[in-house]
Amino acid sequence: MTTPALLPLSGRRIPPLNLGPPSFPHHRATLRLSEKFILLLILSAFITLCFGAFFFLPDSSKHKRFDLGLEDVLIPHVDAGKGAKNPGVFLIHGPDEHRHREEEERLRNKIRADHEKALEEAKEKLRKSREEIRAEIQTEKNKVVQEMKIKENKPLPPVPIPNLVGISGGDPEDNDIREKREKIKEMMKHAWDNYRTYGWGHNELRPIARKGHSPNIFGSSQMGATIVDALDTLYIMGLHAEFLDGQRWIEDNLDFSVNSEVSVFEVNIRFIGGLLAAYYLSGEEIFKIKAVQLAEKLLPAFNTPTGIPWAMVNLKSGVGRNWGWASAGSSILAEFGTLHMEFIHLSYLTGDLIYYKKVMHIRKLLQKMDRPNGLYPNYLNPRTGRWGQYHTSVGGLGDSFYEYLLKAWLMSDKTDHEARKMYDDAIEAIEKHLIKKSRGGLVFIGEWKNGHLEKKMGHLACFAGGMFALGADGSRTDKAGHYLELGAEIARTCHESYDRTALKLGPESFKFDGAVEAVAVRQAEKYYILRPEVIETYWYLWRFTHDPRYRQWGWEAALAIEKYCRVTGGFSGVKDVYSSTPTHDDVQQSFFLAETLKCQGTFLLPRVRREGRAGGKCPQGPG
Repeated sequence: MTTPALLPLSGRRIPPLNLGPPSFPHHRATLRLSEKFILLLILSAFITLCFGAFFFLPDSSKHKRFDLGLEDVLIPHVDAGKGAKNPGVFLIHGPDEHRHREEEERLRNKIRADHEKALEEAKEKLRKSREEIRAEIQTEKNKVVQEMKIKENKPLPPVPIPNLVGISGGDPEDNDIREKREKIKEMMKHAWDNYRTYGWGHNELRPIARKGHSPNIFGSSQMGATIVDALDTLYIMGLHAEFLDGQRWIEDNLDFSVNSEVSVFEVNIRFIGGLLAAYYLSGEEIFKIKAVQLAEKLLPAFNTPTGIPWAMVNLKSGVGRNWGWASAGSSILAEFGTLHMEFIHLSYLTGDLIYYKKVMHIRKLLQKMDRPNGLYPNYLNPRTGRWGQYHTSVGGLGDSFYEYLLKAWLMSDKTDHEARKMYDDAIEAIEKHLIKKSRGGLVFIGEWKNGHLEKKMGHLACFAGGMFALGADGSRTDKAGHYLELGAEIARTCHESYDRTALKLGPESFKFDGAVEAVAVRQAEKYYILRPEVIETYWYLWRFTHDPRYRQWGWEAALAIEKYCRVTGGFSGVKDVYSSTPTHDDVQQSFFLAETLKCQGTFLLPRVRREGRAGGKCPQGPG
């Protein structure tokens, strides 16, 4: 699932995009001086060889054929045609043969002059000392650096910031709710302060080892993922000193010109989404500038035959590739399908339509493709434009694609009818083929694999309960009540997956097979890594129904996290939720601060209408 970015939703329609010239020209990579010199020598040798063949070899038929072949490359010729006197001979274009022969000779003279000039430049370079050549190379490097700084510091066009309603909703009147809210805030402080002490600048924290941690999705560089990801939570909770600490680190240290291979999807939702959220909340230009700088670094990932982006891209070289485990080198639906909202906002903020065009191209391509049983497979090959393995899931690999279709419609003030149609079509196919009821009466979302249903539901799929509730209004044939009820059924099933464990925390996935229902079977599926999806669904159902059980379920999850996941140095996931003495995995995920704790905190806000964050957890529902 996605990380929370507080971007405007319904009621905050984005003004029409400016169709003028892009505000951000994209620079091309510049060769170093030494590389230019080597290429110059190679080109000179090649031209010398070619002209030697032209002017110094005997005029035999064999060499004549070579000469004519090269002329076809350098100077345009046409065949004489059927009525020609010598049909095998090439003639110069046009009726004025003499004039075109002069042009041909002029072109040859120009090529010869360029060749001689290149040789003279090469000789001049060879006469210089090593120190002089190094000095020239350094001068060229400094020039490139200055040009880069000029481009990066170019001011962005001013745009109006939406008025975010209800960010400071005041204190709740109920003392019990006030105390619970302060407890969630204290948990956030504990997680942030320990990251600040032991992992500052690293992407995540190892709270038991008390040191930084960087998973491969962020590459090898220290990009401060937790700082960027948690900014909007800090702001909403009123932790403004901590927010300013994060802002200063971003201003001084966040650099995207690093030789690091990152996940396009993760960097988009956590970094671009987090930076845009911080910008909309605070109005600080630095967040907008950094978001655009990073987005430019991600654009080379779209350089594929189909325009479907690679899963990973090197921020320095722009070289992209896909995960080795993905079906036949495919890109993943939940990854390339979870770029839309951030990229739309980038075009809105910069006036540059390239971001809008990239994600709309993805949408148009998907609309043209056949879908087995109306379902979107999780894998799409970016070279061929064909589906990979026929595996459809509303959990991992597929989840946020559907979420972004719905939220794109909401973000457009319900005018993006294309997105709504795609969402409705997909949900109808999912309900028909994937959603089933177990023998014990639990509604679950299975996974479609190569023509059969696997009766397994992942923790990630539990977000769908909230999505169904959020999408109920505006659904086809007046099915709002049906989808709100379906969301409630999914919430109940996911609550059971928590309630049937020793820790009252849910496993990574759980099965519905025979006598086993809502329980993990394999050891590798019994872990909990501080995920937010179940709590998110409780949040949506609470906001839409105000049924107190959802708020109570959310609080029970908070107590379980506090009891079993809290350690001296922060919060850690656990390896087995069915063991009363769990082993910790020693990772404090960035999304724990950005999503899980935000959902917990907003459960306990006063009942007012609040703005949401496009692209992520706990945006807003009705108060």
